[in-house]
Amino acid sequence: MEIGIVRLGQVDSDVINGIQEDLDTVFADTRTTLIAETLPLPEEAYARTRKQYRSDIILGAIRNFAETHNSFDRILGIVDVDLFVPKLNFVFGEAEYPGKVAVISLWRLRPEFYGKTSDGQVLVERGTKEAVHELGHTLGLKHCTNPFCVMYFSNSIFETDRKQSLFCNKCYLKTMIKADKGKVLERRV
Repeated sequence: MEIGIVRLGQVDSDVINGIQEDLDTVFADTRTTLIAETLPLPEEAYARTRKQYRSDIILGAIRNFAETHNSFDRILGIVDVDLFVPKLNFVFGEAEYPGKVAVISLWRLRPEFYGKTSDGQVLVERGTKEAVHELGHTLGLKHCTNPFCVMYFSNSIFETDRKQSLFCNKCYLKTMIKADKGKVLERRV
């Protein structure tokens, strides 16, 4: 599987590089590539009253970008702005289910958002969990009831911190059926 990572707006390169390395560890036989191009954040995604960005509009921009970059099986967009969907206060990310594109936000994954000291390692760990989670949705995985599985729905940062960056056995077996183009995902621990 080929995963392209694209920045939208300003995003810390060190964090993206850490997430990219972790994705190569979680998904065997996968190559992740940081796409050199940085996309602008769609102006129409910004909701002035909420001071947040609509994730579905950003996901649409990534989808449009993906149509011109067919060499990737999946494209993960990374932003550093606060995301929401109309019926929720915020989201850590969103993905096509199943599909080709996903987006995650680093905004609420930062320890300093919660009044803690900045910690790049914690940010990369949280970003990896959300990236794997959203990419799992693109593979057709639903939310899992196991609170330690990466596919568990995180309603708060505490739930993100509790879960692992790996699929539980049940979700992992679902990814084994067919990841993409008949290729099987192997588990790396």
